[in-house]
Amino acid sequence: MIRFETTHGAFTVELFDRDAPLTVANFRQYVDDGYFDGTIFHRIVPGFVIQGGGLTADFSQKATRAPVKNEAGNGLQNERGTLSMARTDSPHSATSQFFVNLKDNDFLDHRPGQHGYAVFGRVVEGLEVIDKIAGVRTGRRQGHSDAPMEDVIITSARRVT
Repeated sequence: MIRFETTHGAFTVELFDRDAPLTVANFRQYVDDGYFDGTIFHRIVPGFVIQGGGLTADFSQKATRAPVKNEAGNGLQNERGTLSMARTDSPHSATSQFFVNLKDNDFLDHRPGQHGYAVFGRVVEGLEVIDKIAGVRTGRRQGHSDAPMEDVIITSARRVT
């Protein structure tokens, strides 16, 4: 489990090691490296997702490790409260950025002809904090659409038992 402390509260995430072993190992390494500390949730789309894990408060992109293979075909679905890896249009391009689904987003799931977005965990405590973050006013900021107009900073992300 991973405990996230943010400027808007804390939440805890359970990781799905068995279903998404490469993705979880990648994510845990970022946690263990302290990579997420000081990053922001830079994209907030109410009724869809909150996304973070790669940009600092000035919207600078942090350096990442190599992309991880897309494990979206693991049978898990992008349901409310689950975490998935963000990526570009290239299916195997996910590095550090992740999103939390604010509702069931089945159109993001793997299916024939669509690689989908790999679910690798779920919020098990603090879903109300996720909803609080989702309620932050958004707009265009630093060249990004759907950006929070106030910083939503991940102050720490650590393993917990």
